[in-house]
Amino acid sequence: MSATPISRRTALLGLGACAAPLVGLRAQGLGDWPNRPIRWVNPGPAGGAGDVISRLIADRLQAKLGQPIVVDNRPGAGTNIGMTQVARAAPDGYTVGLASIAANAANKWLYRNMPFDPEKDFAAVGLIALVPNIVVIPPAVPARTLQEFITWAKAQNRPINFGSVGAGSSQHLAGSQFQIITGVPLQHLPYTNGGQMNSDLIEGRLDMLFQSISAVTQMAQAGRMRPVAVSGAGRVDAFPDLPTMQEQGVDITSTGWFGLCTPAGVPEPILAKLDTELQEIVQDPALAQRLSASGAIPRAMGRADFARFMAEESAKWRVVIQAVGASVD
Repeated sequence: MSATPISRRTALLGLGACAAPLVGLRAQGLGDWPNRPIRWVNPGPAGGAGDVISRLIADRLQAKLGQPIVVDNRPGAGTNIGMTQVARAAPDGYTVGLASIAANAANKWLYRNMPFDPEKDFAAVGLIALVPNIVVIPPAVPARTLQEFITWAKAQNRPINFGSVGAGSSQHLAGSQFQIITGVPLQHLPYTNGGQMNSDLIEGRLDMLFQSISAVTQMAQAGRMRPVAVSGAGRVDAFPDLPTMQEQGVDITSTGWFGLCTPAGVPEPILAKLDTELQEIVQDPALAQRLSASGAIPRAMGRADFARFMAEESAKWRVVIQAVGASVD
């Protein structure tokens, strides 16, 4: 049976809607994006939580886009080095970056001379995962719970040393919040090597860590360091019997997060495509299982909501950072 005029018109409208992003790209001289490899900048160290998440998402995104996505680790300056490269890249859809609590929320309140504006120099694509930390202490410290550790810490008559992977990291911010709420004086010691930081805790040179779960799971389960709390809103799969800080009477919910962004000015059709594909990837049950195993909580969030989320996070951590007087330069 031949199509009626109405059905043909409907079909043509449907084809036009599907072709609109492509026409938009061609009009801007971008051709059939993507037609070459895409660079994914991870502003953290190799092997860290951000690196793990970058590679899990990049592998799946390149399968959807049909072009290689190369993860490029550019750590340093609390993620500012890597994200500066993203901010200054050509806005053509061939450079993306791993947004985080540091570069996209906290650093503007820590660094007097920021090399980029986190609100103006990036375009939000979407949230990927929340990453709660686990509070761990040396085995030699005579505490089994968070409240016992607080009591021990206040009896030391000195600042309690805690490490993090850098100023502005979720670990650093969690420690700052902990100091404000509990009154325990803390001395922040930033590290560039997570393995050395873990060793210093085990050997007693550090008194506590707010550490990413994937980085310490095996050592904690082996008894080389003692977990006393989770910083997120709920318990985690790796330590199902470990209470949160809130469950132990300390009203803190401190969670790191990772998302995807591009340089500002990337054409709308590319951002829309990345947004759609990313949300599908993050909601895939197989990926959710992989992320959960690494201590992350998958959380799909589209462009507009992710932009608002980052603005809210920036406002939240501004209060904490200014209250403790933290500064990098």
